Amino acid sequence: MTIKQWLLSSLVASTCLVPIAAGAGPIENYSPVTADRLKNPEPGNWMLYRRTYDGQGYSPLDQINTSNVKDLTPVWTFSTGVVEGHEAPPIINNGVMFVATPAGQVIALNAKTGDEYWRYKRQLPDDLFQLHPTNRGVGLWQDKLYLATTDDHVVALEAKTGKVLWDTKVQDYKKGQYLTLMPLVIDGKVIVGGSGGELGVRGYVVAFDADSGKELWRTFTIPGEGEPGHDTWKGDDWKSGGGSAWMTGNYDPDTKTIYWGVGNAAPWPGDTHPGDNLYTSSVLGLDPDNGKIKAFHQYHQNDSWDWDEVDAPMLIDFQRDGRSFKSLVHPGRDAIFWILERKPDRINYVAGWPFVHTDVWKGIEPETGKPIVDPAHKPIIGKRVEFCPSLWGGKDWPSAAYSQKTGLVYVPANENFCGGFTGEKVPLVEGKLWLGTKPEDIGLKVVPGADHYGELQAWDPATGKKVWSHNFPKSQLFGSVTATAGDLVLGGGTNDRMFRAFNAKTGEVLWEQKTNSGIMGMPIAYAVDGTEYIAVQSGWGVDAQRIQDALATGNNIGVENNVPQGGVVWVFAVKK
Repeated sequence: MTIKQWLLSSLVASTCLVPIAAGAGPIENYSPVTADRLKNPEPGNWMLYRRTYDGQGYSPLDQINTSNVKDLTPVWTFSTGVVEGHEAPPIINNGVMFVATPAGQVIALNAKTGDEYWRYKRQLPDDLFQLHPTNRGVGLWQDKLYLATTDDHVVALEAKTGKVLWDTKVQDYKKGQYLTLMPLVIDGKVIVGGSGGELGVRGYVVAFDADSGKELWRTFTIPGEGEPGHDTWKGDDWKSGGGSAWMTGNYDPDTKTIYWGVGNAAPWPGDTHPGDNLYTSSVLGLDPDNGKIKAFHQYHQNDSWDWDEVDAPMLIDFQRDGRSFKSLVHPGRDAIFWILERKPDRINYVAGWPFVHTDVWKGIEPETGKPIVDPAHKPIIGKRVEFCPSLWGGKDWPSAAYSQKTGLVYVPANENFCGGFTGEKVPLVEGKLWLGTKPEDIGLKVVPGADHYGELQAWDPATGKKVWSHNFPKSQLFGSVTATAGDLVLGGGTNDRMFRAFNAKTGEVLWEQKTNSGIMGMPIAYAVDGTEYIAVQSGWGVDAQRIQDALATGNNIGVENNVPQGGVVWVFAVKK
């Protein structure tokens, strides 16, 4: 497969609605999801994208731990019936599991046995195209759940049966707009952000009423005329400047502030959109009641590398330099490990350092937190420019995790990858790919003599020191990680199809299991009837597959393109 083929690959599916499938039947005794339960979830549940609003990806369960994880064994599996990248965490509410998959599918399962309650399948249009045909999970509220679809709708389903309760169009998929994220639900508002940054869209975050589907507010990530930040754009560039917001935000209930990551500017070469280009490649602090922008920090200005910063920063309170403060921690796609301070009305830069090799940044301005670019490694029109890391960055959308026991941040990083392309000025055609370069001109190169590529890292955010790393000699690392109170770090992300448990203190591999496919999705820990389980979706595709294609065809490092696709939910427990 050529680079053009993998970049243009899409999933076009035409499926039917199957509200209730054969199986266990409707769910009995479903537990309504309240605001208090989302703010303080029970230890055995996983009801938000990263389990808690702070986005730490940490489970307080410790029944499975460093002493017994070697006895972890599969207790049930469930095939989803579709291919492409399975990126959603299984969502757990008191013994019920909701699994979202590519092709607009939601499956309700008994979390203890794997028996199916019901299945919803979205009818997707035949002319649908998008670069990331995936889904990252369902949001929960009261007796409903919410799915964001790749044909740009938000759908409310009855949790007990899968019945459609409302279906709201967000924007027009024919204009390049689509949705891939797990909706964030806050106090009866269903909040999503749009994808489509490579299709010349103007990004946004939008909230809907959880009961009716009525739009409550919409905030564009690129300011229009008369709005603060509009002067960072020239002419009409802002109208199609990218800034998509395609990952779920995190939330601080104390200050009522949502922290939402914003993607790259469009098209890619920076000289096609002069200026700092707010609020691309930024984090926004939003008021959930009205969508007002309360604060922001731009990680890097005039993005030219396709370095989305859509992975929302983790909210962590810790001590640094002799003082306690409320932080935002973000290992960035731009290869910088960012430490910011969150205030009710502003975001302050605290510290930043490279966590993988980069030749793009000369340093960071200490007062502003603005990175200093090396022009020799910034793509422009009419010239091929090489840069490190690659366009997938130091860490792409897969989430890092923070352990409240060790105080460490665990980063699924990629090292020794570089890339480049030749910028070109091309007209925007609505709904068509608009990169600012030819797809076949994009490359992924490995650093000569490199002895590894994927790198699971453990950092102490209080000191800025790397505590340990585990390297993968022949694979990228493209999957989210999760930390537990059992001193474990769980993750997949490698082309050998392994799911692993690491010692959170040392990085030692304590257990591994080969699965049907590669794992991009987020591992979770949950409990039913006093037993702890570990669950993850295995299903390779999208960018992990694209990196694999590039490694296998464009670099002579002994990597083959042999990772099968097909989604399976794997659930594990310790043998008794």
